[in-house]
Amino acid sequence: MSTLSQPDPVRLEIFKNLYQFIAEQMGIVLQNTAASVNIKERLDFSCAIFDASGLLVANAPHIPVHLGSMSESVRSLIKDKGNTIEPGNVYLSNNPYNGGTHLPDVTAITPVFLGSGENMAYPTPDSRFPTPLFYVASRGHQADIGGITPGSMPPHSTMIEEEGILFDNFLLVEQRKFQETAVRGVLLNYTYPARNPDQNIADFKAQIAANERGVQELNKMVFQYGLETVQAYMKFVQDNAEEAVRRAIDILKDGSFSYEMDNGARIQVKVTIARENRRATIDFTGTSEQLNSNFNAPKAVTQAAVLYVFRTLVDDNIPLNAGCLNPLEIIIPSGCMLNPTYPAAVVAGNVETSQTIVDALYGALGVMAASQGTMNNFTFGNEQYQYYETICGGSGAGANFDGTDAVHTHMTNSRLTDPEVLETRYPVQVKSYSIRPDSGGKGKHSGGNGVIRRIRFNEPMTANILSSHRLVRPFGLKGGEAGIVGRNWIQRQDGTEENLDSTATVEMKPGDVFVIETPGGGGFGTTS
Repeated sequence: MSTLSQPDPVRLEIFKNLYQFIAEQMGIVLQNTAASVNIKERLDFSCAIFDASGLLVANAPHIPVHLGSMSESVRSLIKDKGNTIEPGNVYLSNNPYNGGTHLPDVTAITPVFLGSGENMAYPTPDSRFPTPLFYVASRGHQADIGGITPGSMPPHSTMIEEEGILFDNFLLVEQRKFQETAVRGVLLNYTYPARNPDQNIADFKAQIAANERGVQELNKMVFQYGLETVQAYMKFVQDNAEEAVRRAIDILKDGSFSYEMDNGARIQVKVTIARENRRATIDFTGTSEQLNSNFNAPKAVTQAAVLYVFRTLVDDNIPLNAGCLNPLEIIIPSGCMLNPTYPAAVVAGNVETSQTIVDALYGALGVMAASQGTMNNFTFGNEQYQYYETICGGSGAGANFDGTDAVHTHMTNSRLTDPEVLETRYPVQVKSYSIRPDSGGKGKHSGGNGVIRRIRFNEPMTANILSSHRLVRPFGLKGGEAGIVGRNWIQRQDGTEENLDSTATVEMKPGDVFVIETPGGGGFGTTS
C-alpha cells in the first residue's frame, strides 16, 4: 500500500500526461499495424490503461462511447478469470452485457505483470507480484463480425446472435502463443459466421501489438519511478478528476428532460444536484421498456454517455477516468431500453441511442441544444467486401456559441475514409460530399449544418442505413429552433427515386446512388 498521501502538483501533471501518452502510443501502434480500413483509416478504435481493480486511469482522446464503457469489460474479466490470469495472456471480449458496446466493437485486454530486468520488451515476471498490477485494453470496430448483414450493423435485428459473433473473455493469447486455430474456429463456425476472418485475425493481432506497447511503457514507467509512485499517482489522477467533476456539479441546477426517438421510444432523465455533498443523481426512471428492435443501449453504454457529458462540463485538462464517476449516482431500471437483458439486440443502442442519451442530458441541464443525434451508420458489402462508416452532421448551439457544420458529435469521434482509399479498396465512387445548407436550427446562436453524401455503386451489394432524426427534429433550447431532420434515399440508375426510413436494408445495383442527408443541430436562444 502506498505511503504517499498527497500529490505533488508538478508530478501530478507529469503523470497525468504520462498515462495519457501511453494510451496514445498504443493507438499509434494499432493504427499502423491494422489491416482494415475501419481501424487504419477511420480510426474507429480506442486505447486505455486501467488500475489493478480494472478502473479507468487514462485514455487517448479516441471514441467516447468506447472509453466510458471499457472499464466494465476489464472488471468482468477480473471477476470471471480471477486467479487464472497469467503473464503473456490476452483476452478478447465484445459481450454487451459485460461492458461491451455492440458486437463489432471487440476489445483485447492484456494484464500487466511487473517485470524485472531492463529488457522491458520481454520482462521476466517478478515472483513478488503474482497478480496483475495494471491492465491495458484496445477496442476496435471490426468491419464485419458476422451477423445477418455484411458489416454486422443489421438495421432490423431483434436478437443479439443476428448481429454477429459474441466473445466473452475469450483466451486469444495464452502465455504468448496466439490461439489462431481456436479463434478462427469461432469466426467460421458461429450461427452467422464472419465473412472475412483473415481481416478479423489481422486486426486482432494489431490490437495485441498495441497492448504490448502499453505493457512495455508501463513497465518502463515502474522501472523509472518505482511501483509505489506509479500506483499512488494513478489514484491521485483519479482523485483529481473526481474533484474537477465536483466543481462542475457545484454550478449545475436540477433539471429533467424527455426525448422521443423516431421509433417512438422515449428517453426520460432527471438530474438532481445535492449541493451539501457535491453529488449528482442521474435517474432514467420512466424511460421506455426494452425494445423488440436493436435500439437498446447496454448499461455500459448508458454509463459511458453520462460519464462523457459530465467530463465535458469540466474546464480542466483531465483524462476521462473512473474518478469522474465517483460523484455521480446513476439509476437505470433493469429491463428498460438503457439496461436491457440478454438476448436483446443492441447494435443501434451503441451508436444511436447513446447520442439521444447525451442530448437528453444536455437538455435536462440546459447546457446546449441537440446535436444531429445520430451517427448515420452506413454499411455495405457482400461476401467479398464489407465496409462501415459514420457520417457527420450539425452540432447543437449553446449559450455563447454557434453549432458547428459537418462534424462528428459526442459519442463518436472517428474520421471518414479518404475518397481515394475508399474507391481503391471498394467498387464504389464518391459522387459528392457537401455541407447541407440551412439545416441547422436558427436562434441567437444557430445550430450547425448537416451534410449530403452520395455514393455510387459499381457492383451489386447490400447496403444498410441505421440512423435517427429522420422524423423527430433535433431540439433547440431557450427559444432556439430545432434542426432539420435527415433523409435517406436512393437514386436508381433509371432515374427513379426511392425514399428510405431511418433504418433500411436495400439491394444496390451498378449505377445506383445511395444518398444520405444528415440532420442539423438545434439553435439556442431567441433571435429577437
